[in-house]
Amino acid sequence: MSQLADLTADPSASFVLIARDGADTVELLTGEVIDVDLLADIPLGTGADAREIFALVPYRQVRERGFEAREDDTPLRCLLVDEHHHLPASALIAELPNTPIPLRDGGFDVSDDAYAAIVERVIADEIGQGEGANFVIRRDYTAGYDADDRTAALTWFRALLEHERGAYWTFAVITPGHIAVGASPEAHVVARDGVVTMNPISGTFRHPAGGATKETLTEFLSSTKETEELFMVVDEELKMMSAVCSDGGRITGPHLKEMSRLTHTEYMLRGSSRLDPRDILRETMFAPTVTGSPMQNACAVIRRHERVPRGYYSGVAALFTPNDQGGHDLDAPILIRTVYLDGGRLRVPVGATLVRHSDPQGEVSETHGKAAGVLGAIGAIERDHAAEAVDDDAPAPRRALADDADVAALLASRNERLAEFWMNPQGEDRSGPFAGRTALVVDAEDRFTTMLGHQLGHLGLQVTIAPWEQVQDADIDAADLVVAGPGPGDPRDDASPRIARMREVVARRRDADAPLLAVCLSHQILADSLGIELAPLDAPHQGVQKTVPVFEEDASVGFYNTFTARVAPGTTTVGPAEVSADPDTGDVYALRGERFASVQGHLESILSRDGIRTLERLAGHALS
Repeated sequence: MSQLADLTADPSASFVLIARDGADTVELLTGEVIDVDLLADIPLGTGADAREIFALVPYRQVRERGFEAREDDTPLRCLLVDEHHHLPASALIAELPNTPIPLRDGGFDVSDDAYAAIVERVIADEIGQGEGANFVIRRDYTAGYDADDRTAALTWFRALLEHERGAYWTFAVITPGHIAVGASPEAHVVARDGVVTMNPISGTFRHPAGGATKETLTEFLSSTKETEELFMVVDEELKMMSAVCSDGGRITGPHLKEMSRLTHTEYMLRGSSRLDPRDILRETMFAPTVTGSPMQNACAVIRRHERVPRGYYSGVAALFTPNDQGGHDLDAPILIRTVYLDGGRLRVPVGATLVRHSDPQGEVSETHGKAAGVLGAIGAIERDHAAEAVDDDAPAPRRALADDADVAALLASRNERLAEFWMNPQGEDRSGPFAGRTALVVDAEDRFTTMLGHQLGHLGLQVTIAPWEQVQDADIDAADLVVAGPGPGDPRDDASPRIARMREVVARRRDADAPLLAVCLSHQILADSLGIELAPLDAPHQGVQKTVPVFEEDASVGFYNTFTARVAPGTTTVGPAEVSADPDTGDVYALRGERFASVQGHLESILSRDGIRTLERLAGHALS
C-alpha cells in the first residue's frame, strides 16, 4: 500500500480511487493534472502516443452543444494517467482513515419554502406552458467540518467502501482545489469495442424500516408516476443513442438496481458507433435524469430557476482507456450522490424530477431524502440501518427480490406498453418502401428528431436533420419529403423566432404543393394555418400513452403536448384537410390532405406501439 501512503503524505499529489461494482480491488490512478476548454482538447493521443485520461466534466460543457448554462469557473479537469494500480480492497480499507468527522452548521442553500415555490413555478410556467415534459431542479446541502479536506475525503471514501452496495462507481478524486467523493449508481455512457451503452435510471424506492419486501416493492413498481418517469427518461436517452449509433439503439430491461437503502428501476440501451469517444460524450451530455426533457429547453429552464452554477453536479467522471483497436474505450458514470469538499466546507447537490403531477412538498421531501442518503452513506450523519435490507457485514441478496416471479412479471409487463421497434435488433437495412427518396427533418429544439430520422431511414429515406435556425430555403425546396419536427413552447407565440421559422417551413412546403409531414408542435402550426383553433389542454399530456383514431386505424401513440388543435366534435374536414379527432373533445390527432399529413403524437417514442406503421402510413400519404 506504499503507493497510497506516499500520495497521502504529499499535499500536492493528485490521484483518483475507483471501486467498480462487484470488484474486489480498488483502482489507483496517478499523474499530472491539466485543465482544458473543450472535450476535443482532452489529449487522448493515438497509436504509441495514446494514453489513459481521467476527466471530470462539469455541467457547463453543455454549451458545446449550443445549450444554455450559467457562467462557471469549474474546470474540465484531466488527470493524465502515468500509473494505474489495482489494490486489494480489504487491505486498502484498513489503511484509510476511520475517525468520524462530525458536521456543523448544516442546511440547504435554498429553504424548503423557497424550493417548494420554485417547484410550483416550474409546473405552472414551464410544464404548464409546453416548455417540456420534466425538469430537474437542484439545491445544495452544505455544512462545515473540522478536518483536512483530503483526510475527510479518504475517510468518507472508506465509509462508502464499507457500507454502500450496488454503486456503479465508488470514487474519490483528489486534485488541487477540486476534491470529490461519491458513489454513483448510474453509468451514463459506456463505449467499448464499438458498442455504446447507456443506462437510464429513474424511480427511487426508499427501503422501509426492516428492509425492502415483496409487498412494498410491488406497490412502488405499480406506481404510474414512477413508471412514466422512467419511460420519459428512456425516450430522452434514445434521442442521444440515435444521434451517435448507426443502429439507433435497442432497449433491454427493465431491471432493478438494488442498493443498500434504495432500489431503482432501469433500462439498458445498446447500439453500434464508430465515433471518437469524445464525440460520443459530447452528443450525450447530459443525463435527462438530472436535467430534464427535452434537453435543450431543460438547460434553459435550469438556468432560469437555479440560483447558482451547477459545478460538476449532473456532469460525468469519464475514464478514457486505450484499446486494442488503436482508439479509446469510454466509461462515464454520472456525477450524482457526490460530496464536494473545499476548505472545510462540504456541499452535496441533490435534485428532484418535476413532472406535471408533482407535489411541491413531496419534491422538498425528495431532496431531503437524497441528501440524507448521501450523508448517511459517508457516515457524516447517523446511518439509516433500519432501511438496509441486511446488516452491513452480511452478504447482500441483491437479486432476491428481482428474481421473485411476481416481481419479475410486474417488471416485464411494462414492456407490453412499448414499441417493438426499439425492443428488437434493428440492423442497418435501409431498403424500405421509400428507398431512393430524400427527407429533410427540421429540428425545432427537440432531439426526438434523431429518433424520427432513424425510423425514416428504416423506411428507406435518405435523411438529413437540420436545426431550425440553420436550415436553408434551398434545402427545404430540394427534399422529396420535409418533416417539420416537434419542439417546446406555445405554437401561438408570435414573438418566438423559432415558432416563426417553423411557420415559414410549413408554409413554404404547402405553397409549393410539396410533400410535408408535420409532428407535434409543427402539427399545431399546420392546423393553425388551416384556421383550426389552438388551445391549452386542461392537463398536459407529457409522457402519456393513448390509443387514438388516425384515419382508417386506431393507433397506440405516445404524447408529449401541452397544447392541442381543436375542432367541433364530429368534424371530419376543414378546408383541404381531412381531420382525425377525438369524438368527444374534438382534439385533433392527425390531419392529411393533398401532399401533406400531420400527427400530434410522437410516433418515434417508445410509447408509440404503432409508431413505425403509422409513420409509414402518413409519410406514404404525403409522398403519394
